[in-house]
Amino acid sequence: MTRIDVLTLFPEMFRGPLDHSIVGLARERGLVDLRVHNLRDWAADRHKVADDTPYGGGAGMVMKVEPVVAALEALGGEGPARSLLMSPAGARFEQADARRLAREPRLVVICGRYEGIDARVRRFVDEEISIGDYVLTGGELPAMVVIDAVVRLLPGALGAPASAVEESFAGGLLEYPQYTRPREFRGLSVPEVLLSGHHAEIARWRRREALRLTAERRPDLLARAELSDEDRAFLAALAAEREAGGAPEADEGDQRP
Repeated sequence: MTRIDVLTLFPEMFRGPLDHSIVGLARERGLVDLRVHNLRDWAADRHKVADDTPYGGGAGMVMKVEPVVAALEALGGEGPARSLLMSPAGARFEQADARRLAREPRLVVICGRYEGIDARVRRFVDEEISIGDYVLTGGELPAMVVIDAVVRLLPGALGAPASAVEESFAGGLLEYPQYTRPREFRGLSVPEVLLSGHHAEIARWRRREALRLTAERRPDLLARAELSDEDRAFLAALAAEREAGGAPEADEGDQRP
């Protein structure tokens, strides 16, 4: 079982979002032990103060170093864990990080708040993580994002194990388009190849559509994706057709999203 401890000033925020869907089922199945702790429980004064005004002046409050370190040391006494600080200054969180963290037996996730967290906390954590270049009220929502991405990769968390392999970013590409009933909707048809029952052709179509979609929307991902010679030839053909001003040639029945 994987254990995840969360340190936050607002533990009530985690009630609900992580009780349902894949994470909720993983908890019910005993795949993950998720524990949310109130950082104020480690504040030393009788008023349980976990923040203070910043040295040097400025607006807002800064989270104090003592409660965070005290919590890390207390939880560390229960066994080794990898500590993660949710921070806009952290490394960008990606699917490869989710896979890496899913192999850890235990994680401690620290949620910052207010104007930030005392910089000395960084000396006591293993890594800092950011989920994107934008500002949120605190680290709780990023923590939920990271937890969701990690837990769904735990063995047994997904009903169909192949789902984690085939979805977006799993192989370095965006996922191919998906379709279900009805076959026709307001003039939009399901690609014929998906109705053919020809598994090799379906796999070929899906690979090409994943390449096409990634080239159109996230070309930056292609530099790190694992590409075959056939993939590279297809991408070269797409690029040549775009440069010529024509629409990229689609496979039969193609309905691009």
